[in-house]
Amino acid sequence: MPYEEAHCAFMKLHLNSRSGERKGRLARGHKYAEQKFLEQVWWPVVGNFDHLHPEYEVSDWNRKSIYLDFAYITPLCRIAIECDGYQSHVKDMDREKFSYSLNRDTFLTGMEWRVVHFSFDDIDQRPELCRMLLKLVLAPHLMHQAANRNEKKDLHHIEREIIALTWRLGAKIKPKDVSVFLSISYRTSKKWIEVLCKKGMLSPIPGKTGTRVGRYQLSSNAIEYLAG
Repeated sequence: MPYEEAHCAFMKLHLNSRSGERKGRLARGHKYAEQKFLEQVWWPVVGNFDHLHPEYEVSDWNRKSIYLDFAYITPLCRIAIECDGYQSHVKDMDREKFSYSLNRDTFLTGMEWRVVHFSFDDIDQRPELCRMLLKLVLAPHLMHQAANRNEKKDLHHIEREIIALTWRLGAKIKPKDVSVFLSISYRTSKKWIEVLCKKGMLSPIPGKTGTRVGRYQLSSNAIEYLAG
């Protein structure tokens, strides 16, 4: 489905499911920055709007409504995504608003939300950076989705865990990292890494001498796998 058609259906679905202030907030709040984020960042990375909720209402510690720009909610996670403009979120912020902003994020974290901020300047001018950061945040959850697709069933669950771990460690990994993370022996971790190399998911990084391999990096195939 083309982006424009998918976005129209996405908004229609959420507008039709709301009433009162929640509906009005969505109609008023889903503006240029949020639309730009969906078009230039979210859609190229995820390719759908499943589990994504615009202008999502949450109650704060005083039972007052907080509206998140986007909430990504699955059985495995709750991620709050904010698109922040410099003018409204920094330049025009007084001390009270500044304190509330910090307390709000801390409260959400305490309620087991993961809070992610993107500046509008980056969304508008450096969307490739935002896409990279979003992939980093969503990698474990994209992996879980990919594991449920028929075309991904050729990977063992341990292999999927290693790919996700490699991404979280900056797309490079050592056998010791796998050994510690999975509580397996160093030799076994090397065997799993070698299997992923044969499948084209990892590639060795030669050491300074040009012969000894100490680390491995994600291949383009693995990055496409993460993106689904």
